[in-house]
Amino acid sequence: MRWIMRGLAGLAALVVLAAIVLLLLDIPNFPAKPNEAAILARAGAYDVQIRRDEWGVPHILGRTNADAAFGLAYAHAEDDFATIQDVALATRGQLASRNGLKAAAGDYVANLLGVWPAVNSGYDALPADVRAVMEAYADGVNFYAVRHQNLVEPGLLPMTGKDIAAGFVFKTPFFYGLDAELQRLNDLPEDPMPKGSNGVAVAPSRSSDGATRLLVNSHQPFTGPVAWYEAVIQSGEGWHVAGGFFPGSPFMLHGHNENLGWANTVNKPDLIDTYRLVINPDNPDQYRLDGQWKTFEKTRARLRIKLWGPFHITVHRDVLRSVHGPVLKTKGGVFALRFAGMDEVRQPLQYWRLNLAKNADEWRAAMALQALPSINYIYADRTGTIGYVYNGLYPDRPQDAGVDWSGTLPGDRSDLIWKGYLPFDRVPQIWSPKGGLVFNANNTPFRATPDGDGLDPRAFPASMGIQMDMTNRSWRELETFGADSSITPEEFLRYKFDVTYSDRSRVAAIVKEALAIDPGGDADLKAAQDLLRGWNRRADQHNRAAALGVLTAWAVETDPHDGGPRPTVAAALRQTVASLKTYFGRIDPEWGEVNRLVRGDVNLPVDGGPDTLRAIYGEPGKDGRLTAMAGDTLIMVVEWDKAGNLTSRSIHQFGSATLDRRSKHYADQAPLFAAERFKPVLFTEDQLKGHIEESYRPGERGG
Repeated sequence: MRWIMRGLAGLAALVVLAAIVLLLLDIPNFPAKPNEAAILARAGAYDVQIRRDEWGVPHILGRTNADAAFGLAYAHAEDDFATIQDVALATRGQLASRNGLKAAAGDYVANLLGVWPAVNSGYDALPADVRAVMEAYADGVNFYAVRHQNLVEPGLLPMTGKDIAAGFVFKTPFFYGLDAELQRLNDLPEDPMPKGSNGVAVAPSRSSDGATRLLVNSHQPFTGPVAWYEAVIQSGEGWHVAGGFFPGSPFMLHGHNENLGWANTVNKPDLIDTYRLVINPDNPDQYRLDGQWKTFEKTRARLRIKLWGPFHITVHRDVLRSVHGPVLKTKGGVFALRFAGMDEVRQPLQYWRLNLAKNADEWRAAMALQALPSINYIYADRTGTIGYVYNGLYPDRPQDAGVDWSGTLPGDRSDLIWKGYLPFDRVPQIWSPKGGLVFNANNTPFRATPDGDGLDPRAFPASMGIQMDMTNRSWRELETFGADSSITPEEFLRYKFDVTYSDRSRVAAIVKEALAIDPGGDADLKAAQDLLRGWNRRADQHNRAAALGVLTAWAVETDPHDGGPRPTVAAALRQTVASLKTYFGRIDPEWGEVNRLVRGDVNLPVDGGPDTLRAIYGEPGKDGRLTAMAGDTLIMVVEWDKAGNLTSRSIHQFGSATLDRRSKHYADQAPLFAAERFKPVLFTEDQLKGHIEESYRPGERGG
């Protein structure tokens, strides 16, 4: 026994020694302490007031644009500092220092994409007014963090304007699918949650009352780094906007100012080229190009990874670049990527100019900067002008190269490495169509209007990779907005909240296939077919066939989390029948019993489902119910009447207090959201008067 005790004591000593060694080795990597006095001094230079209305929405009033940006950052940090911090750490490639090994791959990608070399080389070339806004926003986050140090991760402070710019460089390529391409090359399953959005603009000629209307209806995750935050910003220098902001962004990304507004939806043109490289068998640091061996540009990524408690380990990994772009070494070979917006740092400039635009010409001039690599834009303004831009930085690919640009390209031909982009006048766009309607629901731009004055596919080369697909939502936009030549205000809202699956949708095709299955002696399968046969393909709360139809189609259409094969229609139908009987005791529960909006103590039934215009994407729980996780989030309806007077309404799926469970605004908008009702956007000082619940300068509010 004595020898056993000695052995255990020795083992304990070795563990303690190893822990001490780990701590000593990590000392050089300890983050430096911030200069709190400098942060407080900078904060004292700003002059801004935060007014919260009865819904907690911040209305920021600043003397200058920079003052307003400082106030916005402070207000957003009050409601969701944790996510702003996560965005900054991820952009810096430092998330693994807090979250451990699971975050290391993302940290490596931040290095792989060259985010910080691009920012460090291009930031100072941005106009001073843009840098002033980003630096003020960073100062606002820093000020909040210094006052709430228990929430701050070591090394976060100080954030700078470069952190804000880097966030755009890092995130924007993922909106058109760069993340999916990285996952494909590494043989990893894609995120099964689909990405979508709706945008509609109706001109006076198609409105029953002569008004211009804009639907701003992006579909985002309900929480996280790309979840919407609503704010109204006004400065003495003319910046006055209302709309959606992402954590870490000082610019209104979609919404409206006094004169104009826009909605965004995700588009998926071919903006990524993947090249298979030939590696020198005698030197793995070289690749072949035009018959010669070239050496990779090599840097080292420093990844600090949390092990447990206070213990970290720092590892270094090579980051390679070829003349094409970032290089990945995978089990399937060595590949180089070239993608739209690579090394581009002017995204903040374009967003800023869009925020300040006063008319269609100024707005188009901002778009012509061509810094934003993708995203559809649905535009409307007080003059009745509407438009649609299938925006993208389209690579100027050689048309006679003899290759399929949609596939993997040979990496040893320099003539396949494009050098620039097509000019803005070559980008697909429609302005003031005679039918008075433009729309998009992540579908082909060649069906953006129901009339005969849409875009001609023959005008655009195949190398642009313009998508040709239609979603259910886009079919329904055609069948609702597109079928009505005189849309009333009530119809505009009813069409937005449409819950029907079109005859031309994938859901309809799946149901048809399910009805063609021979049930044999399977009584459950026959009962399911009888239920589906009578389904009106609507996903309303009281519908008793929607659960069976929607869940079956969802199982067929969504990539499994584990990356395995999708089930057949027959397998999905049987699986859904079994699940509904297990959790609800029947195959026909009301859809609202299954489809839920859950937030704190709020638990409500909701209409809608995947790929309906009332878009709700749910995550199945242990009780078989779906908890809404994405889809309709911040929705805005913007109107200019015949005289050009602006009114707007909005609703958020939860409330302005994104993460603060203690706040009454944590879930106060959820009942309105579930009931498909709106609150007014209090855009002007006159509209805000009488609705201010709280007014304070940053740092004055308790908590």
